[in-house]
Amino acid sequence: MFGEITRASAGELACAIGQGRLSSREVVEAHVRRIEAVNGRLNAVVQLRADAALAEAEAADAARARGAPLGPLHGVPITVKDNVDVAGLRCTAGTTGRQALVAAADAPAVARLRAAGAIVVGKTNLPELALAFETDNLVHGRTNNPFDPERSPGGSSGGEAAVVAAGGSPLGLGNDAGGSIRLPAHCCGVAGLKPTTGRVPFTGTFPPAVGATGPLWQPGPLARRVADLALALKLIAGPDGHDPRCVPAPLGDPADVAVAGLRVALHVDNGVVPADEATAAAVRAAGRALADAGAAVEEARPTVLEQSPRLFVGLFCADGGATIGHLLASIGTAEPSPLLAQLAQVAAQNALPTAAFAGLLAQLDLYRAEMLAFMARYDAILCPACAVPALPHGASMANMPAFSYTYAFNLTGWPAVVVPAGRAPSGLPIGAQVVARPWREDVALALAARVECALGPGPTPPL
Repeated sequence: MFGEITRASAGELACAIGQGRLSSREVVEAHVRRIEAVNGRLNAVVQLRADAALAEAEAADAARARGAPLGPLHGVPITVKDNVDVAGLRCTAGTTGRQALVAAADAPAVARLRAAGAIVVGKTNLPELALAFETDNLVHGRTNNPFDPERSPGGSSGGEAAVVAAGGSPLGLGNDAGGSIRLPAHCCGVAGLKPTTGRVPFTGTFPPAVGATGPLWQPGPLARRVADLALALKLIAGPDGHDPRCVPAPLGDPADVAVAGLRVALHVDNGVVPADEATAAAVRAAGRALADAGAAVEEARPTVLEQSPRLFVGLFCADGGATIGHLLASIGTAEPSPLLAQLAQVAAQNALPTAAFAGLLAQLDLYRAEMLAFMARYDAILCPACAVPALPHGASMANMPAFSYTYAFNLTGWPAVVVPAGRAPSGLPIGAQVVARPWREDVALALAARVECALGPGPTPPL
């Protein structure tokens, strides 16, 4: 029974609890036990609130028994990345200066999920300050990929993707500034959504999304199934009165999107680094699934994508690492992790004078304009989430160009979904990325759901 529960989707679990086929206590306990069984090998969950979650599950069952109104996630367990505030839990952001900091209140996205009935069972690992494409820090150590412990789960929401893939959580909350939701989803064989910038408030997340890189950040969900991404987005979207970038944009329903007739531009080479053979094959399989559903799929890509590494690195490194240094000093972190120290070194080597930085911002605006012009001809882009499957631990800095498939769309702020689409000969999962126009998460989710329907959900790791 526990095995069946821990492979079900969040929506399926909510339905079963609401109908009385399962109790919240059974569901939460199954996930707690699964975390306890696999976390020694993964190190994905860094705080487990087992007793409190089980008590909340019993309260959820009592509420159902007395006929109280039930939210769309009533009694369903979730996990939250450890740079997002959950009241009463530490929010370390993977940095030693915050390792004893306990959040006084929930971040708005967490509060909204809890208001819908979700039960937080734990916090998950990340790189220090969420600033790396793999998951390791001096507070909690390294997280392993559930398909191969010698491989990274990606970053920075690597703990979330690993525990969702391993069956310890049906739904997780992460955030993404360069691929931090989508790369881990790809590496671990789960689904992940980066919404449009400004869709979900970033309040209650550390570091805050401010300055030149602020528009790159966006919270979003990871899950076993694409439908759960849509469910979670509906709950967490909308202004909170604090995040100045968050706007009340209309949110479409993926169920109302007709895939037939949508125009999709497919590419497996973004002009920076081509996808390897297995990754290209998986993306093309996703393209065939969409074509079989009536979408018009053709090979095309914006040529301006080739500029994305220079623009992305320029934004993060223009100040020579001063922002990172000030941030660490302000919270009392004396020693950065090796990953963050490498980033600071790269920043120091790529500092820009004021005039050059002003030019970079102008070039970024032109990049965004050219990308929008390309999308006048298409409803979506289908491409890899990364040029290769999950990398060995410690290899991310040497492979930065491989991640350009995700951060290209942080530069535009567009919504993007990663959905499992295949496996490499090594057995590692491979995701395909579906990108839509701004505010059209419904289109990206509808296309990703069609891929999932044709190719199946992500594989089960050998744990």
